[in-house]
Amino acid sequence: MRAVLVDPTTPEELEFNRPFCPSVMLTAPLTDDPQELMALLPGARAVVAKRRTVDGTLMDAAGSSLELVHLWSGRRDRVVLPDAAARGLTVSLATQIGCVAVAELAITMMLGLSKKVVRGHDDVMRGRYRDLGVEPILTAERKIKFQWMQLPDLFEVHGLTLGLIGMGEIATETARRARAFGMRVIYWNRRRLPSDFEVEEGVEYRELEALLSESDFVSIHTPHAADTDKLLNAERLKLMKPTAFVINTARGGIIDESALIDALRNGTIAGAGLDVFTYEPTPFDNPLLHLENVNLILMPHIGGGSGGTRMKQARDTLANLERLATGEPLQQVILKGKGV
Repeated sequence: MRAVLVDPTTPEELEFNRPFCPSVMLTAPLTDDPQELMALLPGARAVVAKRRTVDGTLMDAAGSSLELVHLWSGRRDRVVLPDAAARGLTVSLATQIGCVAVAELAITMMLGLSKKVVRGHDDVMRGRYRDLGVEPILTAERKIKFQWMQLPDLFEVHGLTLGLIGMGEIATETARRARAFGMRVIYWNRRRLPSDFEVEEGVEYRELEALLSESDFVSIHTPHAADTDKLLNAERLKLMKPTAFVINTARGGIIDESALIDALRNGTIAGAGLDVFTYEPTPFDNPLLHLENVNLILMPHIGGGSGGTRMKQARDTLANLERLATGEPLQQVILKGKGV
């Protein structure tokens, strides 16, 4: 069975992927040249897309042999579903483990900041109740000393606004989890996404400056490139609410770290959760590590998960190709077509 990865792929990556679908002849273009892709498509029974959108043109180039459009993604906007339906094609997807792992960390940081988890843990470990003149008593029914460390300014994320900078796969997974907590989600992206995607995912578009001023949490999920280097600078941090927090699980260079330190010191914003830094490991003399009385969570770039993510994602994504080749039922089907 022939299958084509429609996104440009290096020879090394192609060889890495092949063992996960041994019954499949897997090919991919090496460049962005559309003609190279079009030459590979005729006769393919399946196409797999990461970032390129599969539309009727690509489907017709594959011809009558095409049965399956498989998305290396958990997002339906990588395929034009009406085009697939009109041609009787099956469409399936594969939520990416690595994207879920980063989204979970972003949500963890939001919840940890809202409940001051780091400070609470430190207060308990150090026995700081003694500074308050509080004495331990036997806990009995209806006799519980609520909030005995008197942590100030705890709050719930329910009903608050999450602003996502960037709206790729990770941000999409973050938005879904935030909505499960009852949060309102807005986003900024270099390219606004289609309205049907916004409705399906329950997100609203904002220009960057409006997003910063409106959000209670700002979570960064954009790539680090020339146009996003120090995207969150001193001027933009000043647009945020003094009660707002910034979360960065993307890349350290997207935030001007010096400006962030000043904003935290001066109370321009309420706190931050960072998994990435300008230098990694972040040097011990980094002022971020020595700020006092700041609601801050710092992590050693763990967002990618527990290890082996690349192998798990390739295995789980390409499993449907092997199922198609061997006649087994497909998984995560969002549109049933011929043969399913």
